[in-house]
Amino acid sequence: MTDIVGKLWGFCHTLRHDGVDYGDYIEQLTYLLFLKMIEEKGAEIPPEYSWAVLRQKSGTDLTDHYMTTLRKLGEKKGMLGDIYAGAMSRFSNPVNLKRLVNLIDEVEWTGLNVDVKAAAYEGLLEKSASEGKKGAGQYFTPRILIQSIVRCMKPDPRKSKDFTIHDPAAGTGGFLMCAYEWLIEETKGRLDRDDAKRILNSTYSGTELVPRPRRLALMLLSVSTGRGMISKGCSRSANTMTVTGQLFMTRFSMSVSGEWI
Repeated sequence: MTDIVGKLWGFCHTLRHDGVDYGDYIEQLTYLLFLKMIEEKGAEIPPEYSWAVLRQKSGTDLTDHYMTTLRKLGEKKGMLGDIYAGAMSRFSNPVNLKRLVNLIDEVEWTGLNVDVKAAAYEGLLEKSASEGKKGAGQYFTPRILIQSIVRCMKPDPRKSKDFTIHDPAAGTGGFLMCAYEWLIEETKGRLDRDDAKRILNSTYSGTELVPRPRRLALMLLSVSTGRGMISKGCSRSANTMTVTGQLFMTRFSMSVSGEWI
């Protein structure tokens, strides 16, 4: 896992010379990774905008096709449209885009265990929060802290068919993902078929107002649970507080001398 994070993050430093900052890099990585995993899963996607077509391109044909792919996928309905809505390419140099495509293509992402994929992706988010622009950490809570809180709360959706878990300020989705990982570890992955279907389809949800962390949360949950139910909205608004969850999990930011902690 550290090798994967190291490879992908190491390339980020190269991209900084192309004007791509830490946050932009994670976002572009999200677009490309999700496209690769869609193909590996055999999910339905317009063939002309598939990963197989993208990886065959090079030069300006690649950058042009990448921009078209982002725009067309953003017009789709469902999670695909949510992740790619408003997506834009930040690559001006086709050589750098080609190198990143090749790096991602080396790994069969759906063949990795859920915790490995999630941990690798969270590793990138953590680096982005710690090394990126001031304030980036407000959307990211360290994984070890989240895991400690989850172990104390023991969020077990098997207790009741109405049991739901909601994060009203989801950020990049770390709490929801760790809650799901806790369940898998607790049950050793052995869930009743009906329980498994209900849990995956309706147990975990969140709300996030800012587009970029919401996009990352959708990606993170999709690689861990296979679904991502993160609605767009403000946790303080009446619309987002109608969720009838039995367990609310979130973290709170405190501002001390202008610094987020």
